Amino acid sequence: MSTLHHVLRPTVFALALALALPSLAADKQRIEREADIPQFSYVLTDKLEKVVRDPVLFAKVVQPMRADIQAVLDKYDIADKASQRRYMSTLASLDFLAGNYDGALAGAEKVRLLEDKPANKHVSGLRLRAMSTAAKSTGGQLNTPAYLAAVAAYLDRELAAMPYEVVANDLKGFKSNAETLGEGVLMGTVNDEMQATVDKTGAFSSTMTAQLVSIRLALTNVMPIKSTLVGSYSAYLNKHKVEKADMWAARDVALPAKGAYSPVNVAIWDSGVDSKLFPGQMLMKGKQPVLFATDLESRPTTGQLFPIPAALQPKLPEMLARTKGFSDLQSNIDSPEASEVKLFMSSLKAQDFKGAVEPLGLAGNYVHGTHVAGIAAAGNPWVRLATVRLSYDYKLQPSPCPSMALAERGAKAHQATAEFLKRHKVRVVNMSWGGSVRDYEAGLQKCGIGKTLDERKTLARTYFEMEKAALTKAFSSAPEILFITAAGNNNSDSSFAEFIPSSIVLPNLLTVGAVDKAGDEAPFTSYGPTVAVHANGYQVESYLPGGKRVALSGTSMAAPNVANLAAKLLAVKPALTPVQVIAIIRETAETTADGRRILINPAKALARLQP
Repeated sequence: MSTLHHVLRPTVFALALALALPSLAADKQRIEREADIPQFSYVLTDKLEKVVRDPVLFAKVVQPMRADIQAVLDKYDIADKASQRRYMSTLASLDFLAGNYDGALAGAEKVRLLEDKPANKHVSGLRLRAMSTAAKSTGGQLNTPAYLAAVAAYLDRELAAMPYEVVANDLKGFKSNAETLGEGVLMGTVNDEMQATVDKTGAFSSTMTAQLVSIRLALTNVMPIKSTLVGSYSAYLNKHKVEKADMWAARDVALPAKGAYSPVNVAIWDSGVDSKLFPGQMLMKGKQPVLFATDLESRPTTGQLFPIPAALQPKLPEMLARTKGFSDLQSNIDSPEASEVKLFMSSLKAQDFKGAVEPLGLAGNYVHGTHVAGIAAAGNPWVRLATVRLSYDYKLQPSPCPSMALAERGAKAHQATAEFLKRHKVRVVNMSWGGSVRDYEAGLQKCGIGKTLDERKTLARTYFEMEKAALTKAFSSAPEILFITAAGNNNSDSSFAEFIPSSIVLPNLLTVGAVDKAGDEAPFTSYGPTVAVHANGYQVESYLPGGKRVALSGTSMAAPNVANLAAKLLAVKPALTPVQVIAIIRETAETTADGRRILINPAKALARLQP
């Protein structure tokens, strides 16, 4: 269970570029799974902090890494465009860092040929294009007044031509990332995450190359233009302060508290639920809400909510306030909480990184299940929520580490969960979480388990297949239950990544992607052949433990919107099977003109059941 993580959109600063080149050679070896992309390791004699700060040393260290990336792109036809983009983003960044601005621009332009999401066709590589164009205009003189003016001029010119309704969400995210960028976050990541891993394995893995390059770029080239970026993004967003129309309000249906309806048991398989917020909507056993819970070791435990360690209990109000602060930043809302988060993150010292970031991860775990439950139960007095509480790890270094014993306990816990669900006659289960083979590999690497990359890959595959088989068996053993899962937030093909449960194919399993309130594709949402429908997953308002309401984003929020619809259909017609519920949801959904989104329509779905 320790490799699973929720799919709430991450709110802690992350570096990302979207660059790629199309795969053209028919004679390349085809790669159909992310885990099959070759990996490499490198022996480093210097600490990573010195590497990212010293331009000469950095250039020397990344030379073989660049050669290996190029070799992979030359030799292999990678089925997933997102994976191609990730590799090419690193090469384009290296071009910029080496002063090859034409190369960086060429990569940024070519990536547009691979972009599928409408927004990405406009904003892909925007920052890198601005930096490269400005560098050319100043003869390579970076971070001067003339350079900053050229960056701003490029951004303003490009943004002015972009359709606001298409790119607004992306630009809000860019602005939020820039506002929270700080050297402490960058160097804390290098020391507490990357260096800690290298110290355990004795080698630097190619899986960290993109992160190393992004941090070097951010440290030397993005930090100096932070104010310029925020200024241009803010000017554009302020000029277009127009709220998108909410398509979901017209499609929503609230069931009345009286009438010919039946109670429907819905399980929130997540991080826990604050049951006090849902009076009359909890499935009860005597005077206690029904609960099945496991800890990080996949052992039975107690408690409706994800536990907060005693040492952090006094900080809980602050943690929850920062959850709202990150949310407000994402929505471009100027609030006291947003201002505090900007100051907190941007001024954070590297030595304080771990102590600051881990509580943020803990807060995300703590609120996640309750927020999901609020979405699933909205407008349905007939829902009866059952809590199935699993535990997500929030530490920078895994605790516990992956092992055969843990994998075996996790497999047993999945089947025990299915038995619990059947015993309590649950009809719908929401699962806003997931994990992949690469997650297992990362866990093993961070723990220093496995002497070589191949050994870690073998172990990761073994543990992953055990979990996938256990989940598949658990779902299959309960054909009368509809399992609904989130696609993932990696802006990639969840099947290529082997993200589970969303890549599993079963007749009683439905995978959901995310759009915003206007039906536009969310920047983060994963996609792929198993993603059957889309629902609102961008800044969806719901409860936090204690009762405050905050908007959060992620396919985590889209999935319970579909669970909500499924429960309402079953309240109206309890004889429906999972296959029939899925059919109604899909048949009444509307496919967009570009064919990328299949938008649920609760009103049409429920109208299907009217005599």
